[in-house]
Amino acid sequence: MLTISQDLVDKIIAHARADHPDEACGVIAGRGGVPERFVPMENAERSPTFYRFDSIEQLKVWREMDDRDEEPVVIYHSHTATEAYPSRTDVSYASEPNAHYVLVSTREELGERAELRSYRIVDGVITEEEVTIT
Repeated sequence: MLTISQDLVDKIIAHARADHPDEACGVIAGRGGVPERFVPMENAERSPTFYRFDSIEQLKVWREMDDRDEEPVVIYHSHTATEAYPSRTDVSYASEPNAHYVLVSTREELGERAELRSYRIVDGVITEEEVTIT
């Protein structure tokens, strides 16, 4: 189960809306599995159907987390035209077995709402988990 603050959820959704129609992506760093620090990142692909962290930015962010004794608790990205469910590409890029993979959909039929779901992805297996917003 992912427990996350309303403030962090709002930041993820705001980032997804700001980057729409391209996919947004980023990390929420924390300690002990608790999401604490919002780190929006640039989608190096600038694509409405695909995301990829810029390798230089990712190295910088991961080093910063190491320096702060943090871990990537949440890795998030948006889907702009489909449901918030991991694609085959998303699964192939899921390299942090302890992370919660949060997807937010900003597809048109949702209007002002957004769909936010969380998954664990380990060895190619997708397991949806409950999200508790505090």
